[in-house]
Amino acid sequence: MSGQSAESLAEQARAAEDGAVDEALALVNEARAADDRGAGRAALPGAAGSGTGRAGAGSPGTGRGSADRSRRTELATPTGQMNRGDHMNHPHSPEGPARHSAPSGSGTDSQHRAAPWSAARAVAGRAGRAAAALRGRAAERREPLDRALGLTLAEPLAALSDLPSFDTSAMDGWVVAGPGPWDVRAEGVLAGQDRPAPLSDGEAVQIATGARVPRDATAVIRSEHGRTDDNGRLFALRDVGHGQDIRPRGQECRSGDQLLPSGALVTPAVLGLAAAAGYDALLTVARPRAEVFVLGDELLSEGLPREGLIRDALGPMLPPWLRALGAEVSSVRRLGDDPKALLKAVQASDADLIVTTGGTASGPVDHVHPTLSRVDAELLVDGVAVRPGHPMLLARTKEGQHLVGLPGNPLAAVSGLLTLAEPLLRILAGRPEQESYTVPLQEAVHGHPHDTRLVPVVVRGERALPLRYSGPAMLRGIAAADGLAVIAPGGAKAGREVEILDLPWS
Repeated sequence: MSGQSAESLAEQARAAEDGAVDEALALVNEARAADDRGAGRAALPGAAGSGTGRAGAGSPGTGRGSADRSRRTELATPTGQMNRGDHMNHPHSPEGPARHSAPSGSGTDSQHRAAPWSAARAVAGRAGRAAAALRGRAAERREPLDRALGLTLAEPLAALSDLPSFDTSAMDGWVVAGPGPWDVRAEGVLAGQDRPAPLSDGEAVQIATGARVPRDATAVIRSEHGRTDDNGRLFALRDVGHGQDIRPRGQECRSGDQLLPSGALVTPAVLGLAAAAGYDALLTVARPRAEVFVLGDELLSEGLPREGLIRDALGPMLPPWLRALGAEVSSVRRLGDDPKALLKAVQASDADLIVTTGGTASGPVDHVHPTLSRVDAELLVDGVAVRPGHPMLLARTKEGQHLVGLPGNPLAAVSGLLTLAEPLLRILAGRPEQESYTVPLQEAVHGHPHDTRLVPVVVRGERALPLRYSGPAMLRGIAAADGLAVIAPGGAKAGREVEILDLPWS
Protein backbone atom coordinates (compact mmCIF):
# COMPACT_ATOMS: atom_id res chain seq x y z
CA MET A 1 0.00 0.00 0.00
CA SER A 2 3.03 2.27 0.07
CA GLY A 3 2.83 5.09 -2.45
CA GLN A 4 -0.97 5.26 -2.39
CA SER A 5 -2.55 8.51 -1.26
CA ALA A 6 -5.19 8.70 1.46
CA GLU A 7 -7.68 9.84 -1.20
CA SER A 8 -6.90 6.78 -3.34
CA LEU A 9 -7.34 4.42 -0.41
CA ALA A 10 -10.61 6.10 0.56
CA GLU A 11 -11.89 5.77 -3.01
CA GLN A 12 -10.98 2.06 -3.01
CA ALA A 13 -12.85 1.62 0.28
CA ARG A 14 -15.94 3.35 -1.13
CA ALA A 15 -15.80 1.19 -4.25
CA ALA A 16 -15.61 -1.95 -2.11
CA GLU A 17 -18.54 -0.72 -0.02
CA ASP A 18 -20.60 0.01 -3.13
CA GLY A 19 -19.83 -3.44 -4.47
CA ALA A 20 -20.97 -5.06 -1.24
CA VAL A 21 -24.17 -3.01 -1.26
CA ASP A 22 -24.90 -3.92 -4.87
CA GLU A 23 -24.39 -7.59 -4.05
CA ALA A 24 -26.74 -7.42 -1.06
CA LEU A 25 -29.41 -5.59 -3.03
CA ALA A 26 -29.06 -8.01 -5.92
CA LEU A 27 -29.82 -10.89 -3.55
CA VAL A 28 -32.91 -9.05 -2.29
CA ASN A 29 -34.12 -8.39 -5.82
CA GLU A 30 -33.45 -11.97 -6.91
CA ALA A 31 -35.57 -13.23 -4.01
CA ARG A 32 -38.26 -10.72 -4.91
CA ALA A 33 -38.24 -11.75 -8.54
CA ALA A 34 -38.49 -15.40 -7.52
CA ASP A 35 -41.54 -14.58 -5.40
CA ASP A 36 -43.11 -12.77 -8.34
CA ARG A 37 -42.42 -15.63 -10.74
CA GLY A 38 -43.75 -18.18 -8.28
CA ALA A 39 -46.93 -16.21 -7.82
CA GLY A 40 -47.29 -15.43 -11.52
CA ARG A 41 -47.28 -11.70 -10.85
CA ALA A 42 -45.70 -8.79 -12.67
CA ALA A 43 -42.76 -6.99 -11.13
CA LEU A 44 -43.61 -3.79 -9.29
CA PRO A 45 -42.92 -0.60 -11.20
CA GLY A 46 -40.23 1.29 -9.33
CA ALA A 47 -38.36 -1.82 -8.23
CA ALA A 48 -34.72 -2.25 -9.06
CA GLY A 49 -34.46 -4.02 -12.37
CA SER A 50 -38.17 -3.63 -13.10
CA GLY A 51 -37.66 -1.06 -15.81
CA THR A 52 -38.52 2.12 -13.91
CA GLY A 53 -37.14 3.97 -10.96
CA ARG A 54 -40.35 5.86 -10.26
CA ALA A 55 -42.51 5.42 -7.24
CA GLY A 56 -45.09 3.07 -8.60
CA ALA A 57 -45.58 4.82 -11.93
CA GLY A 58 -44.39 4.47 -15.50
CA SER A 59 -43.85 1.57 -17.83
CA PRO A 60 -40.82 -0.62 -18.46
CA GLY A 61 -38.12 1.06 -20.48
CA THR A 62 -39.28 4.61 -19.77
CA GLY A 63 -38.00 7.45 -17.66
CA ARG A 64 -35.00 7.42 -15.38
CA GLY A 65 -35.64 3.79 -14.39
CA SER A 66 -34.93 2.15 -17.73
CA ALA A 67 -32.93 -1.06 -17.78
CA ASP A 68 -29.57 0.60 -18.50
CA ARG A 69 -29.94 2.63 -15.30
CA SER A 70 -31.42 -0.04 -13.07
CA ARG A 71 -28.36 -0.03 -10.79
CA ARG A 72 -29.09 3.61 -9.91
CA THR A 73 -32.46 2.63 -8.50
CA GLU A 74 -31.09 1.03 -5.37
CA LEU A 75 -34.22 -0.61 -4.08
CA ALA A 76 -37.97 -0.12 -4.12
CA THR A 77 -39.68 -2.61 -1.86
CA PRO A 78 -43.18 -1.55 -0.85
CA THR A 79 -44.40 -2.41 2.59
CA GLY A 80 -47.70 -3.73 3.85
CA GLN A 81 -47.73 -1.99 7.24
CA MET A 82 -50.85 -0.70 8.88
CA ASN A 83 -51.59 2.98 8.43
CA ARG A 84 -48.78 5.00 10.15
CA GLY A 85 -47.88 1.86 12.05
CA ASP A 86 -44.79 -0.19 12.53
CA HIS A 87 -46.41 -3.42 13.66
CA MET A 88 -44.61 -6.72 13.32
CA ASN A 89 -46.30 -9.34 11.17
CA HIS A 90 -46.83 -12.56 13.02
CA PRO A 91 -43.91 -14.92 12.24
CA HIS A 92 -46.35 -17.71 11.48
CA SER A 93 -48.54 -15.71 9.12
CA PRO A 94 -48.66 -16.92 5.49
CA GLU A 95 -46.62 -13.93 4.31
CA GLY A 96 -43.96 -14.14 7.04
CA PRO A 97 -42.55 -11.27 8.99
CA ALA A 98 -40.45 -9.66 6.26
CA ARG A 99 -42.76 -9.84 3.28
CA HIS A 100 -45.30 -7.16 2.49
CA SER A 101 -48.01 -6.37 0.01
CA ALA A 102 -47.56 -3.52 -2.43
CA PRO A 103 -48.88 -0.09 -1.48
CA SER A 104 -52.20 1.16 -2.67
CA GLY A 105 -51.99 2.60 -6.16
CA SER A 106 -48.87 0.69 -7.13
CA GLY A 107 -50.67 -1.20 -9.83
CA THR A 108 -49.73 -4.64 -8.50
CA ASP A 109 -50.46 -6.84 -5.51
CA SER A 110 -47.05 -8.53 -5.59
CA GLN A 111 -45.16 -9.10 -2.35
CA HIS A 112 -41.63 -7.87 -1.79
CA ARG A 113 -38.72 -8.06 0.59
CA ALA A 114 -37.33 -5.05 2.41
CA ALA A 115 -33.74 -3.85 2.13
CA PRO A 116 -31.25 -5.16 4.68
CA TRP A 117 -30.59 -2.52 7.32
CA SER A 118 -26.87 -2.12 6.64
CA ALA A 119 -27.48 -2.00 2.88
CA ALA A 120 -30.12 0.72 3.33
CA ARG A 121 -27.67 2.85 5.32
CA ALA A 122 -25.04 2.38 2.63
CA VAL A 123 -27.50 3.43 -0.07
CA ALA A 124 -28.28 6.58 1.91
CA GLY A 125 -24.58 7.33 2.17
CA ARG A 126 -24.15 6.80 -1.55
CA ALA A 127 -27.03 9.20 -2.22
CA GLY A 128 -25.35 11.74 0.06
CA ARG A 129 -22.08 11.48 -1.85
CA ALA A 130 -23.84 12.07 -5.16
CA ALA A 131 -25.71 15.10 -3.80
CA ALA A 132 -22.56 16.48 -2.19
CA ALA A 133 -20.73 16.22 -5.51
CA LEU A 134 -23.47 18.34 -7.10
CA ARG A 135 -23.16 20.95 -4.37
CA GLY A 136 -19.38 21.07 -4.75
CA ARG A 137 -17.60 24.26 -3.75
CA ALA A 138 -20.86 26.19 -3.96
CA ALA A 139 -21.66 24.73 -0.54
CA GLU A 140 -18.61 26.38 1.05
CA ARG A 141 -19.14 29.48 3.17
CA ARG A 142 -16.70 31.68 5.07
CA GLU A 143 -18.40 32.23 8.40
CA PRO A 144 -17.35 34.51 11.27
CA LEU A 145 -16.36 32.60 14.37
CA ASP A 146 -19.59 33.43 16.20
CA ARG A 147 -21.61 31.72 13.44
CA ALA A 148 -19.40 28.72 12.72
CA LEU A 149 -20.33 26.49 15.67
CA GLY A 150 -21.60 23.09 14.54
CA LEU A 151 -20.35 23.45 10.96
CA THR A 152 -17.48 21.48 9.45
CA LEU A 153 -14.22 22.83 8.11
CA ALA A 154 -14.02 23.00 4.31
CA GLU A 155 -10.24 23.34 4.46
CA PRO A 156 -7.52 22.40 6.94
CA LEU A 157 -7.06 24.78 9.86
CA ALA A 158 -3.46 26.00 9.62
CA ALA A 159 -1.87 28.26 12.23
CA LEU A 160 -1.54 31.87 11.09
CA SER A 161 1.10 32.58 13.73
CA ASP A 162 3.30 30.83 16.25
CA LEU A 163 1.50 29.75 19.42
CA PRO A 164 2.41 31.36 21.68
CA SER A 165 3.65 34.18 19.48
CA PHE A 166 6.30 35.18 22.08
CA ASP A 167 7.79 33.72 25.25
CA THR A 168 5.18 34.02 28.02
CA SER A 169 4.95 33.28 31.71
CA ALA A 170 2.97 30.17 32.59
CA MET A 171 2.43 31.30 36.19
CA ASP A 172 2.04 34.31 38.45
CA GLY A 173 5.29 34.96 40.31
CA TRP A 174 8.69 36.43 39.52
CA VAL A 175 10.72 36.19 36.35
CA VAL A 176 14.45 36.01 37.13
CA ALA A 177 17.78 36.15 35.33
CA GLY A 178 20.86 34.23 36.41
CA PRO A 179 21.41 32.60 39.80
CA GLY A 180 19.77 33.91 42.99
CA PRO A 181 19.17 35.59 45.23
CA TRP A 182 17.74 38.34 43.05
CA ASP A 183 17.07 42.05 43.44
CA VAL A 184 13.42 42.69 42.68
CA ARG A 185 12.54 45.67 40.54
CA ALA A 186 9.75 47.91 41.67
CA GLU A 187 7.69 47.69 38.48
CA GLY A 188 5.94 44.49 37.45
CA VAL A 189 5.18 42.91 34.05
CA LEU A 190 1.50 42.48 33.21
CA ALA A 191 -0.24 40.58 30.42
CA GLY A 192 -0.60 42.77 27.35
CA GLN A 193 2.49 44.82 28.07
CA ASP A 194 4.73 45.12 25.02
CA ARG A 195 8.47 44.39 25.22
CA PRO A 196 9.33 44.74 28.93
CA ALA A 197 12.82 45.93 29.78
CA PRO A 198 15.47 43.17 29.67
CA LEU A 199 16.84 41.67 32.88
CA SER A 200 20.45 41.48 34.01
CA ASP A 201 21.86 38.58 36.00
CA GLY A 202 20.74 38.81 39.61
CA GLU A 203 17.59 40.75 38.76
CA ALA A 204 13.91 39.75 39.10
CA VAL A 205 10.56 41.34 38.44
CA GLN A 206 7.03 40.32 39.34
CA ILE A 207 5.12 38.87 36.37
CA ALA A 208 1.53 37.82 35.63
CA THR A 209 0.40 34.66 33.87
CA GLY A 210 0.42 35.22 30.12
CA ALA A 211 2.70 38.24 30.27
CA ARG A 212 5.60 38.56 27.87
CA VAL A 213 8.89 37.37 29.38
CA PRO A 214 11.71 39.97 29.35
CA ARG A 215 14.72 39.29 27.18
CA ASP A 216 17.54 37.29 28.85
CA ALA A 217 15.20 35.83 31.51
CA THR A 218 16.20 32.46 32.97
CA ALA A 219 13.04 31.14 34.61
CA VAL A 220 9.78 31.99 36.35
CA ILE A 221 9.43 31.30 40.08
CA ARG A 222 5.84 30.73 41.18
CA SER A 223 4.51 33.01 43.90
CA GLU A 224 4.27 30.12 46.36
CA HIS A 225 7.84 28.98 45.62
CA GLY A 226 9.67 32.20 46.58
CA ARG A 227 9.89 34.82 49.34
CA THR A 228 11.30 38.33 49.64
CA ASP A 229 13.15 39.83 52.59
CA ASP A 230 12.95 43.33 54.02
CA ASN A 231 15.60 44.50 51.58
CA GLY A 232 13.52 43.48 48.56
CA ARG A 233 15.66 40.47 47.70
CA LEU A 234 14.01 37.32 46.31
CA PHE A 235 14.94 33.85 47.54
CA ALA A 236 13.80 30.60 45.93
CA LEU A 237 12.27 27.99 48.23
CA ARG A 238 13.22 25.14 45.86
CA ASP A 239 15.60 24.49 43.01
CA VAL A 240 15.12 26.66 39.95
CA GLY A 241 15.50 24.96 36.57
CA HIS A 242 16.45 26.82 33.45
CA GLY A 243 13.32 27.75 31.50
CA GLN A 244 10.88 26.54 34.15
CA ASP A 245 7.32 27.88 33.86
CA ILE A 246 8.18 29.76 30.67
CA ARG A 247 6.11 28.91 27.61
CA PRO A 248 8.53 29.40 24.73
CA ARG A 249 7.42 30.90 21.44
CA GLY A 250 5.96 28.21 19.14
CA GLN A 251 5.59 25.64 21.95
CA GLU A 252 2.11 24.65 20.73
CA CYS A 253 2.61 25.21 17.02
CA ARG A 254 4.56 27.12 14.41
CA SER A 255 2.98 29.34 11.79
CA GLY A 256 1.73 27.15 8.94
CA ASP A 257 1.35 23.99 11.03
CA GLN A 258 -1.89 22.08 10.31
CA LEU A 259 -3.96 22.14 13.47
CA LEU A 260 -7.07 20.31 12.22
CA PRO A 261 -7.96 18.53 8.97
CA SER A 262 -10.69 19.46 6.54
CA GLY A 263 -13.97 17.93 7.70
CA ALA A 264 -13.38 18.54 11.41
CA LEU A 265 -16.48 19.55 13.34
CA VAL A 266 -16.36 23.09 14.66
CA THR A 267 -16.82 22.74 18.42
CA PRO A 268 -16.44 25.45 21.09
CA ALA A 269 -12.85 24.26 21.60
CA VAL A 270 -12.17 24.56 17.84
CA LEU A 271 -13.46 28.13 17.91
CA GLY A 272 -11.05 28.92 20.73
CA LEU A 273 -8.15 27.31 18.88
CA ALA A 274 -9.00 29.17 15.66
CA ALA A 275 -9.14 32.49 17.48
CA ALA A 276 -5.83 31.81 19.23
CA ALA A 277 -4.28 30.91 15.86
CA GLY A 278 -5.35 34.24 14.36
CA TYR A 279 -8.65 33.50 12.60
CA ASP A 280 -11.65 35.85 12.46
CA ALA A 281 -13.65 33.58 10.12
CA LEU A 282 -13.53 29.97 8.95
CA LEU A 283 -14.19 28.37 5.56
CA THR A 284 -16.93 25.86 6.30
CA VAL A 285 -19.40 23.55 4.57
CA ALA A 286 -22.87 25.09 4.64
CA ARG A 287 -25.51 23.11 6.45
CA PRO A 288 -27.79 21.20 4.07
CA ARG A 289 -31.29 22.67 4.16
CA ALA A 290 -34.16 20.49 5.39
CA GLU A 291 -37.93 20.85 5.52
CA VAL A 292 -40.23 18.78 7.73
CA PHE A 293 -43.77 17.92 6.63
CA VAL A 294 -45.87 16.50 9.47
CA LEU A 295 -48.76 14.41 8.16
CA GLY A 296 -51.89 13.25 9.94
CA ASP A 297 -55.30 14.70 10.82
CA GLU A 298 -55.17 13.04 14.23
CA LEU A 299 -52.35 15.22 15.58
CA LEU A 300 -52.67 18.04 18.11
CA SER A 301 -50.06 20.77 18.43
CA GLU A 302 -50.98 21.64 22.03
CA GLY A 303 -52.99 20.49 25.01
CA LEU A 304 -53.92 17.01 26.20
CA PRO A 305 -54.94 14.10 23.93
CA ARG A 306 -58.70 13.92 23.50
CA GLU A 307 -61.44 12.29 21.45
CA GLY A 308 -59.19 10.11 19.34
CA LEU A 309 -56.63 12.87 18.82
CA ILE A 310 -53.03 12.59 19.99
CA ARG A 311 -50.21 15.05 20.54
CA ASP A 312 -47.72 15.52 17.74
CA ALA A 313 -44.40 14.33 19.17
CA LEU A 314 -42.41 14.47 15.94
CA GLY A 315 -42.99 18.15 15.12
CA PRO A 316 -41.11 19.30 18.24
CA MET A 317 -38.55 16.45 18.12
CA LEU A 318 -37.38 16.32 14.53
CA PRO A 319 -36.08 19.88 13.91
CA PRO A 320 -33.52 19.88 16.76
CA TRP A 321 -32.57 16.30 15.92
CA LEU A 322 -31.95 17.24 12.30
CA ARG A 323 -29.91 20.25 13.40
CA ALA A 324 -27.83 17.96 15.58
CA LEU A 325 -27.20 15.84 12.47
CA GLY A 326 -25.90 18.92 10.63
CA ALA A 327 -28.98 20.27 8.84
CA GLU A 328 -30.53 23.72 8.81
CA VAL A 329 -34.29 23.28 9.20
CA SER A 330 -36.00 25.99 7.20
CA SER A 331 -39.59 25.11 8.06
CA VAL A 332 -41.89 22.65 9.82
CA ARG A 333 -45.30 22.39 8.16
CA ARG A 334 -48.35 20.47 9.40
CA LEU A 335 -50.17 19.25 6.32
CA GLY A 336 -52.68 16.84 7.82
CA ASP A 337 -53.90 14.06 5.54
CA ASP A 338 -54.25 16.27 2.47
CA PRO A 339 -52.65 14.70 -0.62
CA LYS A 340 -52.95 17.93 -2.62
CA ALA A 341 -51.18 19.91 0.10
CA LEU A 342 -48.41 17.31 0.30
CA LEU A 343 -47.92 17.31 -3.47
CA LYS A 344 -47.81 21.10 -3.59
CA ALA A 345 -45.34 21.26 -0.70
CA VAL A 346 -42.99 18.70 -2.26
CA GLN A 347 -43.11 20.41 -5.65
CA ALA A 348 -42.39 23.83 -4.13
CA SER A 349 -39.58 22.75 -1.83
CA ASP A 350 -36.03 23.82 -2.64
CA ALA A 351 -34.53 22.04 0.38
CA ASP A 352 -31.75 19.51 0.05
CA LEU A 353 -33.77 17.08 2.17
CA ILE A 354 -37.51 16.75 2.72
CA VAL A 355 -38.56 14.73 5.77
CA THR A 356 -42.13 13.48 6.02
CA THR A 357 -43.74 11.82 9.04
CA GLY A 358 -46.27 9.06 8.60
CA GLY A 359 -48.01 8.07 5.41
CA THR A 360 -45.29 5.72 4.17
CA ALA A 361 -47.27 2.47 4.44
CA SER A 362 -50.32 1.34 2.50
CA GLY A 363 -53.29 2.61 4.48
CA PRO A 364 -56.19 4.64 3.08
CA VAL A 365 -54.59 7.99 3.98
CA ASP A 366 -50.96 7.12 3.33
CA HIS A 367 -50.16 9.60 0.56
CA VAL A 368 -46.37 9.56 0.33
CA HIS A 369 -46.05 6.86 -2.34
CA PRO A 370 -48.67 8.42 -4.66
CA THR A 371 -47.03 11.81 -4.21
CA LEU A 372 -43.62 10.41 -5.14
CA SER A 373 -45.18 8.87 -8.21
CA ARG A 374 -46.69 12.20 -9.27
CA VAL A 375 -43.37 14.07 -8.97
CA ASP A 376 -41.55 11.32 -10.91
CA ALA A 377 -39.34 10.51 -7.92
CA GLU A 378 -36.77 7.74 -7.98
CA LEU A 379 -37.19 5.35 -5.07
CA LEU A 380 -33.84 4.34 -3.62
CA VAL A 381 -35.04 2.48 -0.53
CA ASP A 382 -38.64 1.49 0.10
CA GLY A 383 -38.92 -0.49 3.28
CA VAL A 384 -36.06 -1.65 5.48
CA ALA A 385 -35.70 -4.92 7.37
CA VAL A 386 -35.46 -3.19 10.74
CA ARG A 387 -37.70 -2.92 13.79
CA PRO A 388 -39.00 -0.41 14.61
CA GLY A 389 -39.23 1.66 11.46
CA HIS A 390 -39.88 -0.96 8.81
CA PRO A 391 -41.90 1.27 6.39
CA MET A 392 -39.27 4.01 6.06
CA LEU A 393 -38.23 5.11 2.58
CA LEU A 394 -35.68 7.20 0.71
CA ALA A 395 -36.35 8.79 -2.69
CA ARG A 396 -34.56 11.17 -5.03
CA THR A 397 -37.25 13.73 -5.86
CA LYS A 398 -35.11 15.77 -8.25
CA GLU A 399 -31.45 16.41 -8.93
CA GLY A 400 -29.74 17.22 -5.65
CA GLN A 401 -32.88 16.73 -3.54
CA HIS A 402 -33.98 13.71 -1.51
CA LEU A 403 -36.98 12.78 0.58
CA VAL A 404 -36.82 10.59 3.67
CA GLY A 405 -40.21 9.21 4.61
CA LEU A 406 -40.39 8.35 8.30
CA PRO A 407 -43.03 6.17 9.91
CA GLY A 408 -45.51 8.01 12.10
CA ASN A 409 -44.68 6.16 15.30
CA PRO A 410 -42.07 8.19 17.25
CA LEU A 411 -39.42 5.54 17.97
CA ALA A 412 -39.89 4.15 14.46
CA ALA A 413 -39.21 7.67 13.17
CA VAL A 414 -35.99 7.81 15.22
CA SER A 415 -34.97 4.53 13.62
CA GLY A 416 -35.60 6.06 10.20
CA LEU A 417 -33.55 9.14 11.07
CA LEU A 418 -30.52 7.09 12.09
CA THR A 419 -30.89 4.64 9.22
CA LEU A 420 -31.52 6.94 6.24
CA ALA A 421 -31.28 10.62 7.22
CA GLU A 422 -28.06 10.48 9.25
CA PRO A 423 -25.77 8.97 6.58
CA LEU A 424 -27.11 11.34 3.92
CA LEU A 425 -26.92 14.49 6.06
CA ARG A 426 -23.51 13.61 7.48
CA ILE A 427 -21.99 13.53 4.02
CA LEU A 428 -23.85 16.64 2.81
CA ALA A 429 -22.63 18.51 5.90
CA GLY A 430 -19.06 17.35 5.28
CA ARG A 431 -18.84 15.53 8.60
CA PRO A 432 -16.53 12.53 8.97
CA GLU A 433 -18.02 9.11 9.58
CA GLN A 434 -17.86 8.08 13.21
CA GLU A 435 -15.90 4.92 13.83
CA SER A 436 -18.25 2.11 14.85
CA TYR A 437 -17.74 0.36 18.15
CA THR A 438 -19.26 -2.52 20.06
CA VAL A 439 -20.21 -3.03 23.70
CA PRO A 440 -21.28 -6.26 25.44
CA LEU A 441 -24.91 -6.47 26.49
CA GLN A 442 -25.69 -6.58 30.18
CA GLU A 443 -28.92 -8.47 29.50
CA ALA A 444 -30.26 -10.64 26.70
CA VAL A 445 -32.36 -8.94 24.01
CA HIS A 446 -35.09 -10.71 22.08
CA GLY A 447 -34.76 -10.40 18.33
CA HIS A 448 -37.01 -10.41 15.31
CA PRO A 449 -36.71 -13.66 13.37
CA HIS A 450 -35.68 -11.92 10.15
CA ASP A 451 -35.10 -8.20 10.77
CA THR A 452 -32.51 -6.13 12.61
CA ARG A 453 -33.72 -4.48 15.81
CA LEU A 454 -32.62 -1.08 17.14
CA VAL A 455 -32.99 -1.05 20.92
CA PRO A 456 -32.45 1.96 23.23
CA VAL A 457 -29.63 1.34 25.71
CA VAL A 458 -27.64 3.13 28.37
CA VAL A 459 -23.93 2.42 28.54
CA ARG A 460 -22.70 1.93 32.08
CA GLY A 461 -19.06 1.10 32.51
CA GLU A 462 -18.22 -1.45 29.85
CA ARG A 463 -21.73 -2.78 29.23
CA ALA A 464 -24.93 -1.73 27.49
CA LEU A 465 -28.16 -2.04 29.44
CA PRO A 466 -31.28 -2.42 27.26
CA LEU A 467 -34.10 -0.11 28.31
CA ARG A 468 -37.77 -0.85 28.66
CA TYR A 469 -40.40 1.10 26.75
CA SER A 470 -38.87 0.39 23.37
CA GLY A 471 -42.05 -0.12 21.37
CA PRO A 472 -42.49 1.71 18.04
CA ALA A 473 -44.84 4.32 19.55
CA MET A 474 -42.78 4.92 22.71
CA LEU A 475 -40.26 7.66 23.47
CA ARG A 476 -39.69 6.96 27.16
CA GLY A 477 -36.79 4.60 26.45
CA ILE A 478 -34.98 6.72 23.85
CA ALA A 479 -35.35 9.84 26.04
CA ALA A 480 -33.15 8.16 28.68
CA ALA A 481 -30.82 6.39 26.25
CA ASP A 482 -27.18 6.94 25.31
CA GLY A 483 -27.68 5.19 21.98
CA LEU A 484 -29.32 2.35 20.08
CA ALA A 485 -27.99 -1.18 20.12
CA VAL A 486 -28.02 -2.96 16.76
CA ILE A 487 -29.49 -6.42 17.39
CA ALA A 488 -29.10 -8.95 14.61
CA PRO A 489 -32.05 -11.18 13.59
CA GLY A 490 -32.66 -13.81 16.23
CA GLY A 491 -31.63 -11.66 19.18
CA ALA A 492 -28.52 -11.49 21.36
CA LYS A 493 -27.54 -13.15 24.62
CA ALA A 494 -26.14 -11.33 27.63
CA GLY A 495 -22.44 -10.62 27.08
CA ARG A 496 -22.77 -10.53 23.30
CA GLU A 497 -20.88 -7.65 21.65
CA VAL A 498 -23.28 -5.42 19.72
CA GLU A 499 -22.76 -2.26 17.69
CA ILE A 500 -23.93 0.98 19.33
CA LEU A 501 -25.34 3.91 17.36
CA ASP A 502 -24.60 7.03 19.37
CA LEU A 503 -27.23 9.71 19.65
CA PRO A 504 -26.00 13.09 18.34
CA TRP A 505 -25.74 14.59 21.83
CA SER A 506 -24.37 11.57 23.68
